[in-house]
Amino acid sequence: MKLVYVFDAYCGWSHGFSRTMSQVAARHPELPVEVVSGGLFIGERRQPIGNFGYVPAANAKISELTGADFGDGYHRLIADGSFVMDSEAAARGVAALRQAAPDRAVELAGALQRAFYIDGHSLSAPETYRTVAEAAGLDADAVVAAFQEPAAQAAAEADFRRAVDLGIDAYPTLLAAAGQRVVPLAFGHATADQIDQRLATITATTTS
Repeated sequence: MKLVYVFDAYCGWSHGFSRTMSQVAARHPELPVEVVSGGLFIGERRQPIGNFGYVPAANAKISELTGADFGDGYHRLIADGSFVMDSEAAARGVAALRQAAPDRAVELAGALQRAFYIDGHSLSAPETYRTVAEAAGLDADAVVAAFQEPAAQAAAEADFRRAVDLGIDAYPTLLAAAGQRVVPLAFGHATADQIDQRLATITATTTS
């Protein structure tokens, strides 16, 4: 069995879930985690953040339910409403980081979200990936180069197709996959304890 974590780096609910996801990964080192970027802000939805009037209220709700912080850097970045969230660029960055350290994909996805939601760094900027890579002890030059290569674009598009194939159009979604069987563990918000209970039920069903 493995876990499939479908998230979007520009999704506030994914930011709120990142702590839970880190706890789940730490509690279950025996379960590989496939990290998949969704395409929340692509195509016609790639617009200035000011066009999404629901964001402030949603962020407040996310903080209330998950304890997630939205930092001063983030608030400065979006203050005039002109910042454009581009999930395609973010997915290229996820792919570059994932390539550099496949077994740390959950950790790096969380670090990328903190770079945006805490520090206010654009996920379209190559320097953001340099900063994240350096902090993680990775080869920053290699990560930045990978972010800018066509292969990252192909990986982003493959991620979007993977999310569609799984029937996922809301983020975050956590699934347990065993062979052809795919079972939902969490949509939007859940605690690590709740996910543990669901995993235990799945394991018991599978082995009975």
